Amino acid sequence: MSIYNPLPLLKGLWTTIKSAFTEPIVTTQYPEEKRTPRPRFRGRHNLHRYDNGLERCIGCSLCAAACPASAIFVESSENTDEKRFSPGERYASTYQINLLRCIYCGFCEDACPTEAIRMGTEYELAYTNRADAIIDRKVLLLKPKLGAKSTPQKTKPGLFTRSIPEMEDPK
Repeated sequence: MSIYNPLPLLKGLWTTIKSAFTEPIVTTQYPEEKRTPRPRFRGRHNLHRYDNGLERCIGCSLCAAACPASAIFVESSENTDEKRFSPGERYASTYQINLLRCIYCGFCEDACPTEAIRMGTEYELAYTNRADAIIDRKVLLLKPKLGAKSTPQKTKPGLFTRSIPEMEDPK
């Protein structure tokens, strides 16, 4: 015949009641309070620009080749001096990322020679249908900095001869 011992049950209840009133609340009230992501968090992608407003993406498709999930599609077109989007010969006329396929690995960042595509900190990625999860360059491209012109720009002939501008050595 077993004898019921209520002592372990009462110890457990006491621990629960004590911690409910003495320990700090760690729950974030999500829709009202937004949590700031960690520094190395990989969220939704962004296409960056140079300081003069030109797009960094030169349409090389290295990000699409590096993507293990085949989530990126890039189609490039030629730049002209009357209608310039990037400093190189080409620019990405079509840039799409299927966020349902993306595994947020960051390989696209590593493959990009101009550091055009970078993972941002946006984590609210809910879609009501599949078509909304395919985002294009209009959504991905960041706005130009204050004082910089948007693309396309009209430039002087022969001004841009390299896809990647000359960089200074870090000091």
